Amino acid sequence: MFVDAVSYRGFRFPPTVISHCVWLYYRFGLSLRDVEELMPGRGIEVTCATVRPWTRRSGPACAAALRRRRPRPGGKGHLDEVFVKINKAQKYLWRAVDQDGNVLDVLLQNRRDEPAARRFFGKMMKKTRTVPRVIVTGKLRSCGAAHRTVMPSAEHRSHKGLNNRAENSRQPTRQHEHAMKGFRSVGAAQRFLAAFSGISPHFRPHRHLMAAHDYRTEMIIRSTLWDQITGTTGLPATA
Repeated sequence: MFVDAVSYRGFRFPPTVISHCVWLYYRFGLSLRDVEELMPGRGIEVTCATVRPWTRRSGPACAAALRRRRPRPGGKGHLDEVFVKINKAQKYLWRAVDQDGNVLDVLLQNRRDEPAARRFFGKMMKKTRTVPRVIVTGKLRSCGAAHRTVMPSAEHRSHKGLNNRAENSRQPTRQHEHAMKGFRSVGAAQRFLAAFSGISPHFRPHRHLMAAHDYRTEMIIRSTLWDQITGTTGLPATA
């Protein structure tokens, strides 16, 4: 049974406008001002200040709804950590994906030591409600130490070349970071990255592995699911 995932209470614009702006922001790695400049082409005048609360409220709700409808993650997890600058301070973005490239979890932390690795492993298992059969990491020693403590039943493979899947999955995040000219705070960055990792990959199937007809069909299915979770199925188009 379908349950509406998004509340539009308190917003004067119709749901179709709000969901379209949220889709633009998280799907294409645009800034809020980019979304503002695109909407007049659809006959709608909005400001970036108007779009901001839409993305903050609807983005996490849509990402959570998409994750609930996603198949159970595979048995292999690929973990990667990369530094990001937030107000000129260096932080570390921990992220894990399964063998199909689906994002399992993301977490911003101050360090990349063993306690940070244990914290991320625990959060990932709590979120996915499963322990991976195999965990693949780079050469960071703290990951091996944390693995032995938090998930000793999982096989740990530590090799730089094996972890390309996790490293490649962070490219859209980097693109959006550049579009936004960096993140302003840790809290805002964590909220954005959690929503972005749930929404953007939904509209990025492995196109290079699909025939054109299959790709178009898959995108129709995914767009229909987006309309369902945003509560815009059957509503008239905005322009």
